[in-house]
Amino acid sequence: MASKFQSRLVGTIVLVAVGVIVLPDVLDGEKLHYKEEFVAIPIKPQLESEVESFEILDPVEEDISLPPEPVEEIIHESSEPVAVAENKPKATPKPQVKPEPEVVEVKERKVDERNNYQDSGWIIQLVSLRNGDNAETTAKDLRNRGYRASVVKANDFYRVIIGPDVSRSKLESQLPELKKITGSSGQIQTFKPLNP
Repeated sequence: MASKFQSRLVGTIVLVAVGVIVLPDVLDGEKLHYKEEFVAIPIKPQLESEVESFEILDPVEEDISLPPEPVEEIIHESSEPVAVAENKPKATPKPQVKPEPEVVEVKERKVDERNNYQDSGWIIQLVSLRNGDNAETTAKDLRNRGYRASVVKANDFYRVIIGPDVSRSKLESQLPELKKITGSSGQIQTFKPLNP
């Protein structure tokens, strides 16, 4: 047997369903049915019985390959010759010559370096090698060990540098360890970003 709660719940659901379904129809009052109006469109337009007819002509072929016939002078009774235009080839237009652009001479002047921060950055020049592959190998080994190493080409030499860094004392503390790794004692130099 169902409990009282279940019975009440089922009864409430039935009442709500009846209210939702039946009540709008009962309370609507006079029902208006809207009929859609259709406009009759003729299927085929009515044509007038007198339709204009056009005559179809055969195509006319012209021979363009023949040169034009020369025109002869015709003498009228007044015995004055009449000028007749002759077929002369038209003169081809001459291509316009564009004026050459004006050549401007550019002079290069040397500008002094305006670096007010002379001692702002430092690098360690570790070694200078002639072989670029060896320099790259050394720099890669140092990068794997945690240093900021790079290779800079200067003339015929490849310089392996560490840095740049703003602390000179930090780079000085790295010199003994770098000497153990590479076997060469490096030099601390100022860092010039425009001319390394």
